[in-house]
Amino acid sequence: PQTEQGTGINKVGNSIPVAAYYEGGQEAMYAFISKELKYPLMAKRNRMQGRCIVSFTLNPDGTMQGIKLVHGVGGGTGEEALRVVRLLKFKKPEYPILTSLPIDFKLGVTGANALEN
Repeated sequence: PQTEQGTGINKVGNSIPVAAYYEGGQEAMYAFISKELKYPLMAKRNRMQGRCIVSFTLNPDGTMQGIKLVHGVGGGTGEEALRVVRLLKFKKPEYPILTSLPIDFKLGVTGANALEN
């Protein structure tokens, strides 16, 4: 199966609760993260792939607190996931929302040549 090179978010039927408070909703949030996320050079050189999970609380004033990496892949992917999550801007929810956001790092190559690039 063909994959897009770079990074993204797992979109497999999972709704991210805070996405309702992102301008444009979940798809807009995914698009922003995909645009901003850069594959760390060390991770790319070492062919490191996988899912980072960042957790945080969205406060009633629209700010985030307690942003932390719950699971990382290494090679700078966790730091990059944290950097991009900190860039997200949300509308104000009525109550605090504790959530986690999965961010996938994939070297998007297809077929038998996957490990040669």
